[in-house]
Amino acid sequence: MKLNSASSLRDVVAEVGSVLARGSVSAVLTGGACASIYSRGIYQSADVDFILVSNTTRQRLDELLGIAGLHRSGDRYVHPEVRYYVEFPRGPLTIGSDDEIVPVEVTVNGRSFLALSTTDSCRDRLAAFYHWRDQQSFRVAVWIALQKEVDLNVIRRWSAREGFAADYREFLSELDRVRAERSRRRATRRTGRRS
Repeated sequence: MKLNSASSLRDVVAEVGSVLARGSVSAVLTGGACASIYSRGIYQSADVDFILVSNTTRQRLDELLGIAGLHRSGDRYVHPEVRYYVEFPRGPLTIGSDDEIVPVEVTVNGRSFLALSTTDSCRDRLAAFYHWRDQQSFRVAVWIALQKEVDLNVIRRWSAREGFAADYREFLSELDRVRAERSRRRATRRTGRRS
C-alpha cells in the first residue's frame, strides 16, 4: 500500500505496523491510534504511537519507515502527503504501574502487527483519566468498552491496585448510563417504526 493524501489513520497504522513486522522489529501499537482502531473511528488521533519491545537502531527505523514513505523529523516520522505522524515513545510497555502487558496480534486492512489488547487499550485511556483527569480519555475508554469486548474484572482489579477504585466506579456508571441510553434510543426507533 502506498501512503498518500487520502490515507486514513487505519492505513498508516496498517502500513507502519506491517513494515516493522516484516523488518523483524517488534513494536506494539499503543495510545490514541490504538484507541481509534478499537473505538471504530469514533475517536481520531493525530499520531501513531508504537512502543519498541525489541532492540533496534534509529538507522534501522529510518530504513524501514522509509519503505512506507516516511522520514524522520525530530522525534517524529512524517509523510509529505499524510496528516498523521508516527512516534516511538520511550518504553517500557506499561499501563500505570502494570508492566506485564501481553500484546495481541491485530489485522487491519489485511496487515498484521502487535497492539495492546482491547482491555489494555481501555486501561491505557483510563490511566490518562486517573492520573491527569483527562476527560477525553475517559470518554474514549467508554467508547472502547461499548464497541469491543473488554474484561471489566481485569480493569476493576487494576484500578484498585493503582488506587483509583472510585474512579473505576465512575467509569462503570458512565458505561451503564450510555448503554441504557442506547437501548432506549433503539426501543424508541423500533416503536416509532411500528406506529
